[in-house]
Amino acid sequence: METVFRGLAVYLVLLIVTRFSGRRSMAQVTPFDFVLLLIIAETTQQALLGDDFSVTNAFVLIVTLFTADILLSYVKQWSSSAALLIDGSPTVLVSRGRPDPEALRRSRVNIADILEAARQQHGLMRLDQIEFAVLEVGGNLSIIPRDGS
Repeated sequence: METVFRGLAVYLVLLIVTRFSGRRSMAQVTPFDFVLLLIIAETTQQALLGDDFSVTNAFVLIVTLFTADILLSYVKQWSSSAALLIDGSPTVLVSRGRPDPEALRRSRVNIADILEAARQQHGLMRLDQIEFAVLEVGGNLSIIPRDGS
């Protein structure tokens, strides 16, 4: 039973840390982010397994983590406020060609990131060609071009 509680505790901590670390980290992985992910994975593995490296313990942890994930997905379906708390909401970074400095600061996205997404998605080169740039819940940047762009 300790394995189940340990798995749920680690899952909850990782969910909270990931949620508050921001969506940018999920969308654009830098070498620093990759190294951090590897270190977190190793630390998490040690926290989950402790001294018990048995196959049975690993199976219990796998089932526990998947069950927690499935239950959270149901909770998010039933409660929009829980979904908002767990996943957050989209953030408008550029509106009618004008960047929102506070939204950019909070999300740790810069203008270069937005322009890169605009080039990739629509071949746009300038901010004034962008109607809206939205940082989606999943960490992707959505670019909506202005009419005539």
